[in-house]
Amino acid sequence: MSDTPADTTHPQGWTYETTAVHSSIPRGLGQTIGFPIHAAAAFQFDTLEEAQLEFQQNTGLSYARLQNPTVRALEDRITTLEGGAATVAVASGQAATLTAILSVCRAGDHVVSASSLFGGTTGMLSNILPLMGITATLVDNTPDAVRAAMQPNTRLVWAEMISNPAGDIADIRAFADIAHERGALLAIDNTCGGVGFLCRPLEHGADIVSQSLTKWAGGHGSVLGGAVTVGTGHDLTRNPIYTDGGEQSILSVRGDAALAWRQRWFGAHQLGMTLAPHSAFLIAQGLETLALRLERESATALALAAWLDAHPKVGKVSYPGLSSHPHHHLAQTYLRGGQGAVLTFEVPDPSAFLSRVRVLRIAPNLGDVRTLVVHPWTTTHGRVPEPARHAAGVTPTTIRMSVGVEALRDLQADIEQAL
Repeated sequence: MSDTPADTTHPQGWTYETTAVHSSIPRGLGQTIGFPIHAAAAFQFDTLEEAQLEFQQNTGLSYARLQNPTVRALEDRITTLEGGAATVAVASGQAATLTAILSVCRAGDHVVSASSLFGGTTGMLSNILPLMGITATLVDNTPDAVRAAMQPNTRLVWAEMISNPAGDIADIRAFADIAHERGALLAIDNTCGGVGFLCRPLEHGADIVSQSLTKWAGGHGSVLGGAVTVGTGHDLTRNPIYTDGGEQSILSVRGDAALAWRQRWFGAHQLGMTLAPHSAFLIAQGLETLALRLERESATALALAAWLDAHPKVGKVSYPGLSSHPHHHLAQTYLRGGQGAVLTFEVPDPSAFLSRVRVLRIAPNLGDVRTLVVHPWTTTHGRVPEPARHAAGVTPTTIRMSVGVEALRDLQADIEQAL
């Protein structure tokens, strides 16, 4: 990936589905149909001057911790699908979250985040960032709550597009306006948004999109990865990280590419959270069928949610596609092609229920072609303080389900017998 802005439109006006299978694959005699895997630790130069220029600009290939042709092709595809300017791919979704936050925050800075979050993100905000001198305030997923929590040193507002597991929908435009008024940026975790298929947060005012590629991008539970994508409209002039140093400041030297440059410098160059080329290849393969999978999974999830909502043995059901969900109206505003593949429901005895499933698999992942269930209270959110668990939509009787591509009737039959 080059840190210079790229065209944000789909090539030739293509749809998402066409772009996902054709983008970043060159045409021509002898070219591969698909991404070749470049297994290399370093790349050659002809002269000292070439090497010097590359190490100054970091726009080509030098050392595989920074850039690799396979990873670059994946980054370019993600940039196109998200409608962004630049992407850096890293080793996991958690690595992407850390990269996104540290790209705009340093010791003494503050983050405001919606509290309906993936447990790993809550842990990072509450336990890891304070070790670096960065504080965070977790609030209700509403514009009023976010506005009230803003401080003079707030550099970032964070929220999830379709939160895991509550299914909350971030009001991206409202959050962006609040952040930008105070000189902060808005970052959206778009993992459940499916790499731009259900939602492209940058089109609604977000500045940064972070996501786990392990989930719907990979799609088969066989690979770890994460990515951070930036748009073109962000304002860094009120962030000292970018303005300190006058003419030698990051903003003066890097210009419009400053945010993308710092993310690659932090996530890959300095922290070494590098995505392996074989992993990039697997993720690129998964992206080519993401639209097919997520469209079907979303439709099945909606049907399951409605069926469970009427089931006498099931308690509260949470899915943004249901009109009873408090963020259903926002789902209608920001989501296209479905309301996602994750839902939660409550059962009287989670242990007994999970012990009897035969089609559903008990596993702590999302976005797999197989339907996966887990008990968040004791697993994904098990180390999160109880108030934060409840804020994330997790109770002792909650089951989280990531819907796969199986037939609806088989899933219903398995749930019925397990109940």
